[in-house]
Amino acid sequence: MRRLPIYFLIDISESMVGVPIEQVQEGMRNIIQNLRTDPYALETVFVSIIAFAGKAVTLSPLTELYKFYPPVFPIGGGTSLGSGLEALMNDIDKSVQKTTMEKKGDWKPIVFLFTDGNPTDDYSAAFRRWNNHYRRHANLVAVSLGDNVNTLTLAQITENILLLKDTDPKSFSEFFKWVSDSIKASSMSVTDYGSDELRLPSTTGINLEKVNPAQHSNPDENFVVLHGRCQTTHGDYLVKYARKDNLFNENFASYYRGPGFRLVGAYPVNGAKYQQLSSGEEASVNTSSLTGVPACPCCGNQLGVVVCECGKIFCVGENGDHACPWCGLEGTLGDIGPGGLDITRGLG
Repeated sequence: MRRLPIYFLIDISESMVGVPIEQVQEGMRNIIQNLRTDPYALETVFVSIIAFAGKAVTLSPLTELYKFYPPVFPIGGGTSLGSGLEALMNDIDKSVQKTTMEKKGDWKPIVFLFTDGNPTDDYSAAFRRWNNHYRRHANLVAVSLGDNVNTLTLAQITENILLLKDTDPKSFSEFFKWVSDSIKASSMSVTDYGSDELRLPSTTGINLEKVNPAQHSNPDENFVVLHGRCQTTHGDYLVKYARKDNLFNENFASYYRGPGFRLVGAYPVNGAKYQQLSSGEEASVNTSSLTGVPACPCCGNQLGVVVCECGKIFCVGENGDHACPWCGLEGTLGDIGPGGLDITRGLG
């Protein structure tokens, strides 16, 4: 019998704690219950769950649908997508039957990747391995749970990227039904038509948006440039960081493993002209990958990279009370805390 392997590659990092992981847990139970009512799925579908945080673990090996029971999802530290992808590829090598001269192998595996954040590891080697050896032989659907994921990262490994814009119980319920319908359609396709091309149902009427990577620009990964505004003069400035991997981050007193960036300098710019000559597109970067904080080039304030609740960057000096020159919010300076903060960057 030719099997249809279905892999769920699921982010179990700290940010998934609470309602998100509970919704995923409930959603997986609903998927399995729905599939067990479908004769096509019962005949062909085998399911595996691989979870990743700082490390990856196989929670359920590839198991026949009627014998499969969703595991309890743990929570770990970090979002090592590269490790998760490596674990997936290793399991495909071990568990998916290849076609030989004597018999047909399994159908092309379908992988559903669920994540709510950006990778915290160096995923480049895993991405290369996937694209060179597995991408043509598997169907990967990457789903951003919420809008904090940099979809340009996911676009490096698949053209099937979806955004679950709202993560309330109703949206999760509709989303997991959509996943069930996708698997049902694919199992019917392999059974009746012998085709293992991915069949994704319409997302009309649910909070699930297909992301077109072609509509987004890729940032220059050799530099990170932040757009700040002076609290004193309200003049605009740019803070430039250059790539230097595996940096010792002086801000957090720890090594950042992976793509890191060291301060080059801060420079005043004409804000109006800068906006006129910019595309308006932005990307994001985590502060833990940046080392070095400049003084403000407009007024000399000690800290030139301070993040307001509005997401914009400005400068602060020795005074205790501050006002954001972008939105006017007043407050006192606090710490970002461990793990850093995702902030807006230019495309470079």
